[in-house]
Amino acid sequence: MAKKSKPEPEEGAPEEEAKSGGMMGTILLVVAALAGSFGANYMFAPSAPGHVEVAECTPADPVDKPLPKRAKVDQEFVELEEILITIGSSPSSRYLKMNVSVVTDKDGIDAIKSAEPILIDAFLNYLRSVELSDFEDPAFYNNMRQQLSRRSELVVGADASDGVLITEFLLR
Repeated sequence: MAKKSKPEPEEGAPEEEAKSGGMMGTILLVVAALAGSFGANYMFAPSAPGHVEVAECTPADPVDKPLPKRAKVDQEFVELEEILITIGSSPSSRYLKMNVSVVTDKDGIDAIKSAEPILIDAFLNYLRSVELSDFEDPAFYNNMRQQLSRRSELVVGADASDGVLITEFLLR
């Protein structure tokens, strides 16, 4: 019997590639790498704690102190000197003219009159931080009154100041 010899490849035919796995081997390699990285993360990741302490937030006392609904028997109003300040940062800014009265009782009148320069300074420091665009928001005016009231309480004390009333307000 004669041995059959391999047919010789034709000159223009491509040679057979070495059997290295080709495309299927690359796909299997990628799948194995992904499975290995997932397994490593799953095995070595720290476990979640069983019980976590959560701080409970209770609402604080309301910051907004409402104005008195009606005048108290011994309630007094101490009018401060007129406040005139520029609003905005450009040289041709607008002006705010405002008169403010501090609400107090008969015992707090002297404390407010003696602290008037400090009160006006505290009010001016706040009003300098206000932008012209703030005055376009209707909710701003209540906020402004509360901010002025807080500053009044910080200067003369909460027992002497019961709030602030804006008696004149002119923005030009």
